[in-house]
Amino acid sequence: MITKITGTLKALSMEHAILEIGAFEYEVLIPEFTRLHLQPETRKTVSLHTIEYIEGGQMQSRMTPRLIGFLTEAEREFFELFCSVDGVGVKKALRAMIRPVREVAAAIEEKDEKWLSSLPGIGAATAERIVAKLRRKVPKFTLMVDRNIPSAAADTQRDVVSEAYEALLALGHNESEARKLIDAAHADKKKYKDATELLYAVYQQVGRK
Repeated sequence: MITKITGTLKALSMEHAILEIGAFEYEVLIPEFTRLHLQPETRKTVSLHTIEYIEGGQMQSRMTPRLIGFLTEAEREFFELFCSVDGVGVKKALRAMIRPVREVAAAIEEKDEKWLSSLPGIGAATAERIVAKLRRKVPKFTLMVDRNIPSAAADTQRDVVSEAYEALLALGHNESEARKLIDAAHADKKKYKDATELLYAVYQQVGRK
């Protein structure tokens, strides 16, 4: 079982990271909160704690092995807990995890079902099941702090990307549009001092189209 993978982050898409290790390239699925953290790390060496699972079912002829990656072991552990709730599963959890683990864990501990149901793919009934099953299991995750961050500059850039993403959602863009707009603004690897500067670059790109 592959539990950790280290390599050069060659490419990053909305759903996966491509890690180059020697002569091989590995596709690792990632949730949105992990993708936001990896955004400034393209072409750098990164490590991801991984889960292996088989995509497919009894009604499908093809079974495909997949890797899912996280920045820390704690994030991986939380994801596995989240997936254990009836009606969630791997694909729904990947789509839902757009916020940092500590925020999701805090909402579960506080029984904030309204907040949980705002996550993509998580309706009111699923939020209720999440709280019922996980509330007593998540307190340690609410105390998490960001780790594996190589520099203060990278930390700042992650905050800028995250704030800009939230602003685009508030402005009416859907998740996919927001990710594409931010990716386009980062295509030249430019660093932005704050979310306002990044949003200005985003809308400059839109204006050119």
